Amino acid sequence: MDHEEARRTKLQLVDHARDLVDRAAPVTARSGGSPSDDAPGPGSVPSLALGLAPRGDGRYAIAVRYPLGYPQVRSIARRLAAEIGPGTDVRRTGRVTALRTGPRPPVVTAQAAGETGRVRPLRPGVSIAHVRVTAGTLGAFVRRVDDPAVYALSNYHVLVGDPTAQVGDVVVQPGPADGGGAPEDRVGELADFAPLAPGTTATVDAAIARLDQADVDATYPVGTITSTAVALGGETVGKSGRTTGVAAGRVTAIELDDVVVGYGPGLGALRFDDQIEVESTGAGPFSRGGDSGSLVYRSDGVALGLLFAGSETGGENGTGLTYVNPIDTVLQALDVSL
Repeated sequence: MDHEEARRTKLQLVDHARDLVDRAAPVTARSGGSPSDDAPGPGSVPSLALGLAPRGDGRYAIAVRYPLGYPQVRSIARRLAAEIGPGTDVRRTGRVTALRTGPRPPVVTAQAAGETGRVRPLRPGVSIAHVRVTAGTLGAFVRRVDDPAVYALSNYHVLVGDPTAQVGDVVVQPGPADGGGAPEDRVGELADFAPLAPGTTATVDAAIARLDQADVDATYPVGTITSTAVALGGETVGKSGRTTGVAAGRVTAIELDDVVVGYGPGLGALRFDDQIEVESTGAGPFSRGGDSGSLVYRSDGVALGLLFAGSETGGENGTGLTYVNPIDTVLQALDVSL
């Protein structure tokens, strides 16, 4: 299928897939049995994501993604694949969660390949967070029209954390999980964010912090990034994250709808539409907890998206799949530019 045909087919299937999953949900909830590696995680819900998977030469298959722990949903995925025919790309995603770090300090960070320490001047890829959050990644520096300030771009769940946060709250580098605290590690304050709320469908998990100092190093790791593009699928991409450092991957799906992401207490499980999927092309994972907020860019240094979630299983090498907000949608939501 070409791009437009694949998009039309996906849109025709989305409501059908949701209806099938909704009907299966009560059966899933009643299912018994002992826990296993295939059991759903806390707060997870049955879901089926549909998008477009690149086939090369501008052709696409329908991407069908189902999570661990729901045999009924797996059966629905296979049923849809049979209905669509050979033009499908069916994958098990594992449990998809927002990728900030886990417990508050003390935590072990010695195994992190990225930057967990204090870094001045600030640069992309370093640990950063709201003073009451654990740690995520500073993805990029952005600006606003007629505003001389420099802003740090990352995720809502990194720079905001929960609905009690307010504009003006302190942001620290490194994040608290990496030993950062106020006032000694203050680098700025929360300036704006795209709200997230339970029971809603979102397109971005994004926020910005107004930095106290405009002296930053925007050149790491591939030079200053000022251009954006829409992901078409199949691109070779990279990112620099707090936990896994610089890693390479490939865009395996675009325009994914109904991607369900676990945020834990407070926000619970949220649905996202129009997302990008990336798998690692190296021996290790493309992302892990703490890499949230990383900028995902093409091999030519053009920005494609903002990393916000992932799983620890799935993908070509079995190390997980990563989910990314389209960068233009992020920038528009926050009224900023690279």
